[in-house]
Amino acid sequence: MSGWRRLDRRTLGSTAAGSAGVAVSAGVPVVAGAGTAALAWVLAGGALLIGGAVLADFVRWRHTRFRCTAERLEIEFAFVAHRRKSLPRERIRSVDLTAHPLHRAFGIAVLSIGTGQHETPGQGRITLSPLARADAGALRTELLHREPAEPAAGGPLATLDPRWIRYAPVSFAAPALGLGAFGALLNVSEWFGARNGVLNWLLRLFGELPLALGILLLLVLAVAAGAVGAAGLFAEMWWNHRLDREPGGTLRVRRGLLTTRSITIEERRLRGVELVEPLGIRLSGAARVDAVATGVRQRDDDEKADYKTLLPPAPRRVALDVAAQVLREPVLDRVRLRPHPRAARGRRLRWALLAVLALVLVLAVLGALLADVLLALAGLVALPVAVVLALDAYRGLGHGLGGRYLVTRSGSVRRSTVALARDGVIGWTVKQSVFQRRRGLATFTATTAAGSGAYAIRDAAADEGLAFAEAAVPGLLAPFAGGSVPAEASRT
Repeated sequence: MSGWRRLDRRTLGSTAAGSAGVAVSAGVPVVAGAGTAALAWVLAGGALLIGGAVLADFVRWRHTRFRCTAERLEIEFAFVAHRRKSLPRERIRSVDLTAHPLHRAFGIAVLSIGTGQHETPGQGRITLSPLARADAGALRTELLHREPAEPAAGGPLATLDPRWIRYAPVSFAAPALGLGAFGALLNVSEWFGARNGVLNWLLRLFGELPLALGILLLLVLAVAAGAVGAAGLFAEMWWNHRLDREPGGTLRVRRGLLTTRSITIEERRLRGVELVEPLGIRLSGAARVDAVATGVRQRDDDEKADYKTLLPPAPRRVALDVAAQVLREPVLDRVRLRPHPRAARGRRLRWALLAVLALVLVLAVLGALLADVLLALAGLVALPVAVVLALDAYRGLGHGLGGRYLVTRSGSVRRSTVALARDGVIGWTVKQSVFQRRRGLATFTATTAAGSGAYAIRDAAADEGLAFAEAAVPGLLAPFAGGSVPAEASRT
């Protein structure tokens, strides 16, 4: 398939429909606020917007072509300036497919190609937008064709259970979505000149209540609205989720209700997995699974999609089973983590108390000034909550070795358990503050080219941590194994 080809012509219809939607959403508030006198200007502006967008897309479609040869993928744009990209096929590490609702309506999809290097948004990737859905799928298969390193039958590792949607309302997204819905309500009311009426209604509704009780009720309403929004967001992102191991050594995640996505991770780039348990989800007995891999596309600010997630929040037993299947061994089940010294508990208690002290003082002052005892008492509730979270964070600390992997766990509000391939560690960074040194503690950070780039073993005993780091990656910290703490050690 070495001949030059073009993008799909249906991109013009998709662009026209999308621009029309933008024009309508921008024009309605203007007409609502200024009346029918502005209708002619709005229609003219909308026509100009749609026409300009379609013309620009026509130029892009007409002057863009690409071809895939046995050795390279080439893309060429020749209009005023001549721009050409050429990518050796052996450098291709991932091929992702995305189709939002308009693309799906027109039967097209966006194909995005990654090279396995850490990428910043808008750079380091080649995008073909759009292709016919069938052509995009065929090109993905062609570009990812590999000779299997070992015999491995493809098959599903996980599929979505609709009951998992119950974990969405207990995520941190719920209250944020609720507050966002309140802000959206005020903005929409402003379009129609009803903002003051909405605010007056809220004042009449809560004006007779004590301040602390009014705030509490508003938070309850925000959380309730956010729970509904979080459930809808979960359904949109994860509906039809399926995790497959494909012949040739790739993991493929397919998901999405309105916007569909197909994300590929090459297994030879996989360096481990991360079991993530935010507090609300952990209390519900659930966890999600993220890949620790080199070259995985990071969160896209435009699409709000996290490309490293292999499994959405699911029962913890399911998450552990999926992690074991991905790693081909039950590392997280098998490794017994070593607890950290009691001095680490003391550090967490002190930091928690200091952090909440400022909040307590502010709320106490506000309560005194506003003559609202409940507001002052609300600040005092934060003290036992902080203590409980600090003790939980200490109980969550641990590290251990299991076969080819080192495992580290930390956190309370967001607990993370990482199984990291030992041969993927390229260096250790060891840090000691003055207070850690007095208590014989240190933080050991494994540096890797995968995932977030660094995974920490926090507040471990200094001597034990050095021995652990040396056992995990023999030879890397050998000069310091006698007990002195290095600032940094890296492989060459």
